Amino acid sequence: MTESATQQTSTLKILREWLVVIVTALVIALTIRTFVLQQFYISGPSMEPTLFQDDRVLVNKLSYRLHGVGRGDVVVFDRITTDGEIVRHDDLIKRVLGLPGDTIEIIDCNVFVNNKRLTEPYLDPITLSFSDFEERCRVFDMDKTTVTPGHVFVMGDNRPQSYDSRMFGEIEESLIVGRAFVAIWPLSHWTWL
Repeated sequence: MTESATQQTSTLKILREWLVVIVTALVIALTIRTFVLQQFYISGPSMEPTLFQDDRVLVNKLSYRLHGVGRGDVVVFDRITTDGEIVRHDDLIKRVLGLPGDTIEIIDCNVFVNNKRLTEPYLDPITLSFSDFEERCRVFDMDKTTVTPGHVFVMGDNRPQSYDSRMFGEIEESLIVGRAFVAIWPLSHWTWL
């Protein structure tokens, strides 16, 4: 075999090895994104002051396959229209306030779960103190309702600007994509959720 042929074979072998490495890396990355972790973009103000428009969060897609949804969890789920139509790949992010079997009631902007006022340290106390907030919030007062088995009740942390279970009702747990567990971008907003 000539030196030129040996060099060509060696180059092809290196290219083949790199191709295998790149394809393997892509398969691993797609598997992780599809089944384990995914980044999501916050497209509106409904979760302020916890998450802001244009923030990025990481979502654990395995979380609820291993254990149940918890009250206070921040979840990403498939959007539901007011007509009850499920819109896949148009995700919303909200906080779980009611679990299956819980009774939920909203009075004067306060959420009551099983007849006890929910302590919500993640809400912005400055926003809550403005009278126009209270007036806008009262529009969303809600009579007592019981969360159906297999469903959860979700709300945004920015109550006057959130499209949530007050409008579209409880959501099926099967619509939950995963649990948002960390805000990663911008770095100035980095926080565990």
